[in-house]
Amino acid sequence: MRIGITCYPTYGGSGAVATELGLELARRGHEVHFVSYASPFRLRGYTERVTFHEVTQAEYPLFEQSSPYALALAVKQHEVAMRENLDLMHVHYAIPHAATAWLAKQMLRGQRDLKIVTTLHGTDITLVGQDPSYYTLTKFSIEQSDRVTAVSQFLRDETYRAFGCDGCDVTVIPNFISTTEYHPLSGGTCRHSLAPPDHKVLIHVSNFRPVKRVTDVVRVFAGVRRELPATLVLVGDGPERDAAEQEVDRLRLRRDVRFLGKVDNVAEILRGSDLFLLPSETESFGLAALEAMACAVPVLASAVGGLPEVVVHGETGFLTPKGDVEAMIAHGLRVLRDGALQARMRDAAARRALEFAADRIVPRYEQVYEDVLRD
Repeated sequence: MRIGITCYPTYGGSGAVATELGLELARRGHEVHFVSYASPFRLRGYTERVTFHEVTQAEYPLFEQSSPYALALAVKQHEVAMRENLDLMHVHYAIPHAATAWLAKQMLRGQRDLKIVTTLHGTDITLVGQDPSYYTLTKFSIEQSDRVTAVSQFLRDETYRAFGCDGCDVTVIPNFISTTEYHPLSGGTCRHSLAPPDHKVLIHVSNFRPVKRVTDVVRVFAGVRRELPATLVLVGDGPERDAAEQEVDRLRLRRDVRFLGKVDNVAEILRGSDLFLLPSETESFGLAALEAMACAVPVLASAVGGLPEVVVHGETGFLTPKGDVEAMIAHGLRVLRDGALQARMRDAAARRALEFAADRIVPRYEQVYEDVLRD
């Protein structure tokens, strides 16, 4: 098949999953064309059967208060579909990608029937899509897609609740991990460079948006640090980094907290860690938690959104009520103090993650493509 993929190329779950999906599809013999304003951050170097098409925008004074990117994206999707003879366009995140794909489909009318598959990832439904400024367009784009998928049962239910989706059936296909990159320790790690030998290593990976509650990460670590020698490793960057830095200074933890910023080898850092912290306000799936589990790291997370569909409470980690820092501290100390429990959780986390391996999930997308092309 010839497949177009549009996603946000920056750090975040939707772009990561879309890119990994494209790479896996190419490995399975499909021709994949990424269409976005920048090359996705996980699209590194040359890959056979993968091409990136950059969306460029003209800058005119009249456009100062408008959003020409969406129009330029629709034109590029149409152009790539025509030139590369695409069978379908798989768009990740409803706004504006599903809307622009529909525009491209209309421009192709009478020449070819470009099928549209839309994957919903989270805030496109739970936040952006429900804003009155975008609600009608989000609902229209979902209903006009030939197929719609969501990354969790939680998100599917939320889509039906918020939009109704007349005449559309949302299929749940969970996020996935590449087991060649995310896997348990098989040799040495970078742990010695992260923390002193006698320290437990706690880690958080995110885009530091407010929904991630990164200051809660720092507070949980402070509670653990009062009882055990420990180091907190924070991977990523974003709007809440300054607040996290200030909380670290307020709690006088600077010596034991490391801000690594954006890094490429996250899996290697995960393999050097003892516990993953994700006290989010909400998560539609929790890809970061899955990646930690694949590296055999137990997860402490909020019992919100799609996280209970990923983390098995008491087996692969612990789930706590949102904002309950004390409960998270108690669970963290329990895991870190009990070597046998931690070993069991490590094994269970790695086994659980295999249920979300690419070779189990990607064929489900291929089936969706085959079904939509038969219609």
